[in-house]
Amino acid sequence: MKDVTKPVTLAVEFGGSADDFYGNTKAGFEITGKINRKEFGLTWDGVTEAGSIVVGEDIKLIINVQFAKVK
Repeated sequence: MKDVTKPVTLAVEFGGSADDFYGNTKAGFEITGKINRKEFGLTWDGVTEAGSIVVGEDIKLIINVQFAKVK
């Protein structure tokens, strides 16, 4: 992001695997974690008239993926 590249550690949970109607094996995973946007050069901050911060520093990641092993 914003010309910054760095490794990020995420948690991965295996959801299971199954064969579909065509005989292909599919496996599902949920990937979660968070990153601090300021560590990637995204430093803009907005503040309301009451003094509340509009944008937080941490970004929560929730990714659900499915992979297929084609025969």
